[in-house]
Amino acid sequence: MGNNTDIVLVTGASGFIGAHVVNELLKKGIKTRAMMRDLSLKSIFPEHELLEVVYGDLFDVESLKKAVEGCESVIHCAANLLLGKLDPQKDVIDTSVIGVENLCSVMGDVKTIIHTSSIAAIRPTNYENGGTFTIKDWCDDASLNSNPYGFAKAEGERKMRNWAEKRNVRLITIHPSIVFGPVFHKKHIEGSMSYLKHYVNGPPFVLDFNINFVDVRDVALAHINALTMGENHRRYITHTSDMWMNEIGKILKSKKGGRWPHRRLPKFLAYIVAIFHPKLTIKILKENLGVKVSYDVEDAWEILQIKTYNPEQTIVDAVESIKENL
Repeated sequence: MGNNTDIVLVTGASGFIGAHVVNELLKKGIKTRAMMRDLSLKSIFPEHELLEVVYGDLFDVESLKKAVEGCESVIHCAANLLLGKLDPQKDVIDTSVIGVENLCSVMGDVKTIIHTSSIAAIRPTNYENGGTFTIKDWCDDASLNSNPYGFAKAEGERKMRNWAEKRNVRLITIHPSIVFGPVFHKKHIEGSMSYLKHYVNGPPFVLDFNINFVDVRDVALAHINALTMGENHRRYITHTSDMWMNEIGKILKSKKGGRWPHRRLPKFLAYIVAIFHPKLTIKILKENLGVKVSYDVEDAWEILQIKTYNPEQTIVDAVESIKENL
């Protein structure tokens, strides 16, 4: 950060990661401009003399011009997960790809960009069970049909990198695994947190899924510290733990007492459940049952000077937050 008159623009400020980024910036006394499509969600932030909330839509270039004006630093968090009734092309791919192109078209005076990518931009669509992925890996084999989210994140990151390489601009990309932690709004429970929502109001069994996750508070701090720390144009994987779903249930039982789902559903029963389940598919089961992969964060946490949350604390804080917001 150059001086205390700098304003940091946060796109997607009402999203799960974006809201935490705004919160952490304000805690650090940094002037913040929070951009969101739905201004009714500005109530997730308290009134603050350093906070300005503005309307902005990645498909509305005029709104982006106004949002970026006067900002030398941009933390670009705006994106969609493929959830519910979202259209993979229009809502997920176009938001990441055309959205990045539109944002880049108005960032002529921006000096620093922190771009929220994902491990989905790193892990290929087709991968070996037990594999470990690094910042050198790319999701090169995704398509609209096979892996729309991986395609969107990889292509959006490439667009941002191609733009930055032609200019004197600092760019760092942050690649979180699945993001858990306290929520600011009940809508945040429907994204990555839906894995943990299962423990609060789901059936008493779990699937044989392994979940790679990270605390949202660590991810937010990574974005902010990357404004001044880290190597230009580098990718940083933010990831702290992988746990089987039955392990998470056992942690909740040991930390909070009571009954928590932890019995593993046999494979053949999982496939029967998938036939009737609104979100589970045979494809999801084939890709995930019994499958475990890892991510090498290398020196990301040291470089970005973050002492990460204990994964068990992340789980407990996240589940308590879900219960408060349901």
